Formats: sequence, C-alpha cells, structure tokens
Amino acid sequence: MSTTEPIPASAPVEDYVKAIYALTLEPEQTASTSQIADRLGITAGSVSTMLKRMDSSGLAEHVPYRGVRLTPTGRHLALAVIRRHRLLELFLATSLDIPWEDVHRFADALEHAASDDLIELIAVKLGDPVADPHGDPIPNRLLEVDDRAQPTLAELRPGEHARVARVSDAEPDMLRYLTEQGIGIGAELELVDRQPFDGPCLVRLGDRLERSLGLRLAQAIHVERL
Repeated sequence: MSTTEPIPASAPVEDYVKAIYALTLEPEQTASTSQIADRLGITAGSVSTMLKRMDSSGLAEHVPYRGVRLTPTGRHLALAVIRRHRLLELFLATSLDIPWEDVHRFADALEHAASDDLIELIAVKLGDPVADPHGDPIPNRLLEVDDRAQPTLAELRPGEHARVARVSDAEPDMLRYLTEQGIGIGAELELVDRQPFDGPCLVRLGDRLERSLGLRLAQAIHVERL
C-alpha cells in the first residue's frame, strides 16, 4: 500500500514548488532549507515542516546531505504555476500598461485565484506568447519550457555585442532604473569595458551614450551574443 498522502495544491504549496523549481534549474541541483526560506521570506522551521509534507505527498524528495528537489509530479505543478504567473504578467503589461517592475507582484497575487480556463483564454488572446515581460520563457500547454541558462552581461568580453534577452524581476527598483537608462528586453548593446575587482561594466547602447552599470546589475541582465 502506498504511503503517499496527497496535500491540496494550495497557494503555499504552489509557492513552494515554484521556489524549489527556481533554485534547482541545473541538472541534479538541490535546494537547501535556508535557500527556500530566504526566497519565500519565512523561517527555516516552517520550511522544514512543509518539506516533510511535500515529501510524503510525492511533490518533493530529500537528497541526503544535499537538500531537496522536486519529483516529476512536483515539477509538473511548478511549471503549471509558472505558466499561469508569466501569462498573467504579460497580460497585465500589455492590456493594462502596468510597468515591468510592478507586474510580478500583481501576478503573484492573482496566480492562485486564476482558473485554468481563464489562463487559456489569456494565452489565446495574447497569441500563445513564448516569453513574459522580463524575457522569462512561458511553459507551453504541455508544460514544456526551455529554461537553459544564458550568459549575463557581466560574462561578456570587452568589444562583444549582445541583445538583452532576460532580466531578473527580483528587484523592482533595478527594473525601474534600467527603464530610466533605456535598457529593456531586445535592447542591443556592446560591452565597452569591465573594471577589475568586481568593478562596474561600461556599455554602449547602439550609437548612443555609454552607461556604467554596477556588477550586480550586470549579473541580473541575461543576453544573447550577436
């Protein structure tokens, strides 16, 4: 007899699988209790309790001495939530003109309430898009997604040209600053210089003036080399 005890796909459970997914994008990667706690802004004790429930329900599994990772069932749920979230972000940005620094928090509030039928109506309305306002890939209806890592601006060599493909949505102030600098998804730029010892990166946008970006900001900008 199976000892699996299903737990409802509640908002907290969906938040957990989404967080674990984001922390384990690389093959065989696991997430620690402290990493999950930091990402969700809760205590490690609360995380430990939930992870035990998720383990017994078949959503996650503990890897001895390493951490936790999602099971196929947990990954399926995570991708469903991510599809919902990213489609909502794009809908909010394109239909309501909400700036890209604000859509994440609105989508977070709506993703647990939006039905699958509503999400599919949004997907059709938007033309089955493949990326959200930050460039993050949207899982398709089969919950397939290409989430391969892309180089960051900080990894380019001086003289290399690239196109902005993805930008982390973790810090709204950072996104707001990039808007002020004229840097968004699809922007083409050249890395002019990178200062040593974690110094700033100097970039040129097209034929416009150069911009100096701090290392942390440059590491949040993922690019496609041209």
